Amino acid sequence: MHNLLWLQSGGCGGCSMSLLNAESPDVIALFEAADINLLWHPSLSEASGREFLAILNDILNDRLSLDILCIEGSMMTGPNGTGRFHVMGGTGKPMIEWVSELAAKSRHTVAVGSCAAYGGITAAADNLTDATGLQFEGEQTGGLLGDDYRSQSGNKVVNIAGCPTHPDWVTETLTSIAMNEHTDDDLDELARPRMYADHLVHHGCNRNEFYEYKASAESLGDRGCMMENTGCKGTQAHADCNIRPWNGQGSCTNGGYPCINCTAPEFEEPGHTFTRTPKVAGIPVGLPADMPKAWFVALASLSKAATPNRLKQNAVSDQLIYPPTIYKRDK
Repeated sequence: MHNLLWLQSGGCGGCSMSLLNAESPDVIALFEAADINLLWHPSLSEASGREFLAILNDILNDRLSLDILCIEGSMMTGPNGTGRFHVMGGTGKPMIEWVSELAAKSRHTVAVGSCAAYGGITAAADNLTDATGLQFEGEQTGGLLGDDYRSQSGNKVVNIAGCPTHPDWVTETLTSIAMNEHTDDDLDELARPRMYADHLVHHGCNRNEFYEYKASAESLGDRGCMMENTGCKGTQAHADCNIRPWNGQGSCTNGGYPCINCTAPEFEEPGHTFTRTPKVAGIPVGLPADMPKAWFVALASLSKAATPNRLKQNAVSDQLIYPPTIYKRDK
């Protein structure tokens, strides 16, 4: 049996809401199948007040083992490093102190969502609460626990980044940990699970034909590729959103909204509006991550010259105007 404790800190609770939409199996059935014992979760547990604090104190006093510590939301360290912007109710003790002490006892520590991983939305703009991630502060290692932190298993914090996270990213990671199969080798350089972070949102996008011919949307709602004009970062964003759709069929790009690269550190401050692609001399700044700029410009010119008329027309429409031509063999 693997004991799991889930705490929420500075954030909106969206990752928990996403987790509750897990299907085939649902989260409760998965915990049972993976032999995970949920000690406490703010949305799933009845215990509160003294009962909840008793669980925490039993862990800290070694009367109860903690196998997986899940933290959702950023660590609010302000003001002046005291953490008193977020004090756990009824304790007078800052959340950052509870998390630090529990992390020292846990066999595995998991940051659920980009806020817990890197600071996320809570750390945007002036970051008045001094919000940070568990083991990262934006792109830099450190965060609340520090770069040298390792859980009782010898592993660093697992960053299940996303805003919110796909429920499968969470359930698959927790299952891997419960089966004693997880190691740091399963993480990329930003400590994200490679089972989803080794993909790009671009993979499986239903707008890829438009991308190949650089037939671009000009405004939100158009059917064309959203990279050139409307801010889509699907060619840079590490996630498999279009390979395993949300709720069986959805994704941001499928819904007509550009990918904002929410699994990356500091996605919340792109330096421009999320729905506009910044350009230099007419060339998008955010090119595909592994393509040289000169090659992209050359290929884009060739692609646009060869764009079928149906794609040009469909790209700037909010509905399909011209379907693909039906191929007929010559007789």
